[in-house]
Amino acid sequence: MKKTSTRLADGRELIHYDLRDDVVREAVDRRPLDPVATTSEIREDRLLGDFVAIASHRNARTYHPPANECPLCPSKDGQLSEIPDSGYDVVVFENRFPSLAGDSGRCEVVCFTSDHDASFADLSPEQARLVLDAWTDRTAELSHLPSVAQVFCFENRGAEIGVTLGHPHGQIYGYPAITPRTELMLRSLGAHKAREGGNLFDELVADELADGSRVVLEGEHWVAFVPYAAHWPYEIHLYPKQRVPDLLALDEAARTEFPQVYLELLRRFDRIFGPGEPPTPYISAWHQAPFTALDAYGVEREDFALHLELFTIRRTSGKLKFLAGSESGMSVFINDVPPETAAERLREVASS
Repeated sequence: MKKTSTRLADGRELIHYDLRDDVVREAVDRRPLDPVATTSEIREDRLLGDFVAIASHRNARTYHPPANECPLCPSKDGQLSEIPDSGYDVVVFENRFPSLAGDSGRCEVVCFTSDHDASFADLSPEQARLVLDAWTDRTAELSHLPSVAQVFCFENRGAEIGVTLGHPHGQIYGYPAITPRTELMLRSLGAHKAREGGNLFDELVADELADGSRVVLEGEHWVAFVPYAAHWPYEIHLYPKQRVPDLLALDEAARTEFPQVYLELLRRFDRIFGPGEPPTPYISAWHQAPFTALDAYGVEREDFALHLELFTIRRTSGKLKFLAGSESGMSVFINDVPPETAAERLREVASS
């Protein structure tokens, strides 16, 4: 992998990750851009103990542009985009309309490929490995920022999820504090450690492997399963078999196997609802240990288990899972698809 850091016309950082070491990145952003102006701020909800990002400037962000005006495609044929070069492998750049900025954190965009009509599932194992390396590198870089306590790499895919740009891409958020969902995990992890003395993540993975009914795919270094209490109709959790706190700690064997396992899971997702169905919308989310001290939860960073959660909001052909009264009002999910049934379906649609 070759990494090249440059700047866009408004001063935002842009980083190329290339498969070949002899690639030269010298293209200049020729757009007449105004400096980025953000209104992002973090407000604490004292009643719930969590926080909300207020970012009114995001109302002006690009919304469903035609393919020939996509800001994530390479710049060519007179069309200038966020990427000045005429082609790229993987590119990461600071979001022009960030939810988090300055003292409130940082937001970045990750373009997986220059092919506008592709998806992550279309990548080769070599390309998918490059994305993994980019996620890892950005996690390392953002961990050094004083405004970042936790790094979150994720992909939103599909208009049903709310994606406004069709080009295959994801995002990286550097949060200024530990997120509410991670706090819940840390509290459960700490309580279990104090009560039982073991590691809750290790026991969950071991239990799923022993039961087997919800295991979707198992490799030498990774295991994917539908969790016992899945919130979403089709939801997969992917864990390295050797517990590590973050992407930085993955060994070479796990990194090498990851593309084959992850690409297979994504391709199965597109087969869930049968032939002729549109691509399955999904959210793919990496959960990593925060970079702050975790003494308050009674755990250390090494107690946390890196894992990826992949889920779709489509519950059956032509129907979505909406977060209605119970889910949105009380955070109590009601799942229409039993996890064992979901796992069986995800095993049925394996690649031949």
